Amino acid sequence: MTTVLTQGGNAPLTTARVTVEVTAPKALDVSGLLLTEAGKVRSDADFVFFNAPNGPGVTHRPAAGSTPDAITVDTGSLPSEISKVVVTASLDDAGATFAGTEPTATVRDADSGAVLVTFTPPRLTRETALVVVEVYRRGDSWKVRAVGQGYDNGLAGIATDFGVSVEEPAAPAPAAAAQAAPTAPPKPVTPPAVPASLTKVTLDKGRVSLTKGGSVSLEKNGKPFLSSVRMGLGWEPAGRGRNIDLDASCLAFDAQRNKLETAWFMKLSIFNGAIAHSGDNLTGEGAGDDEAITVHLDGLPPEVCGLVFVVNSFSGQKFTDVKNAYCRLLDAGTGQELVRFDLTQSEPHTGVVMCKLVRQFSGEWVMTAIGEYVNAKTARAMAKPAAAML
Repeated sequence: MTTVLTQGGNAPLTTARVTVEVTAPKALDVSGLLLTEAGKVRSDADFVFFNAPNGPGVTHRPAAGSTPDAITVDTGSLPSEISKVVVTASLDDAGATFAGTEPTATVRDADSGAVLVTFTPPRLTRETALVVVEVYRRGDSWKVRAVGQGYDNGLAGIATDFGVSVEEPAAPAPAAAAQAAPTAPPKPVTPPAVPASLTKVTLDKGRVSLTKGGSVSLEKNGKPFLSSVRMGLGWEPAGRGRNIDLDASCLAFDAQRNKLETAWFMKLSIFNGAIAHSGDNLTGEGAGDDEAITVHLDGLPPEVCGLVFVVNSFSGQKFTDVKNAYCRLLDAGTGQELVRFDLTQSEPHTGVVMCKLVRQFSGEWVMTAIGEYVNAKTARAMAKPAAAML
């Protein structure tokens, strides 16, 4: 049975893994902050959002098709010192407020999808960001509380309030931090090595180099930059003259993470040519990309919401026998490299999920570097782990 909460109300969680979806008539960015008993993050690594989608026990799921932005909390995987996970929502449009567009939080069983709790805050006015709900520890169990606390200085205001160091904050953010200063603990706080950036990474400044878990929107100057892209994947044998038969594939999924089609060396064209594979490379030798997959984004059916690019070892050799594996996104028309992700470490497995392209609720496409190794030698065996990483 679904529990409908009012502001300040709480309910016990009947499952260890929950997904908190937040929806509104306007495009939203949903994030999660892992807090200690002091009500602060331990470091910027405890701030999970569109540019840093993975944290200890908490993951961000970007909007895709009819599936909204969400935060998944695995209470069994949270560090012992974390007592609370705060789920926030901010408006994607910098000039917009929540006035008349109160968001609704839907808390689901992350495994079954069953709705456990819903909450819509009271009428809002000038707020641009909101602490929607919190998942918190109570003794040996976990509960969810409806919060509905608004901020008029955006996500930067929330992040600063909970101890995140914000890189190039919006103008109101320093004032908010200054007001909070008198109540801050007197002992000095060592700033994290890598400050969090609350600005979406786009192609405005040219080529982007991603690290594992990083994301980039395929937009420039606020508009879709191109309609056709090519994903190039490459690798080299690790030595001793051994040929490595790796295969690159592209798996297409709908909003429910159901696999629709796969482009691989046995099926080079899908969706009437909207996705085309270059063909099989049996050795990995030679300069440049070993295999490439071209995607005409405008030609994809509307039900395609996520594309996952994988590489597997058809010959069964481990990725510890491979070096310099990478993927890069290029403008299919000009060949210009736009985004690059280099795998810096290898693991003794036969498959790797390299990256994903996800269609957002707004229609934009976002590329995220994944770099997760799995045991799978064929494209078919990659389907289940690829779906889990969307």
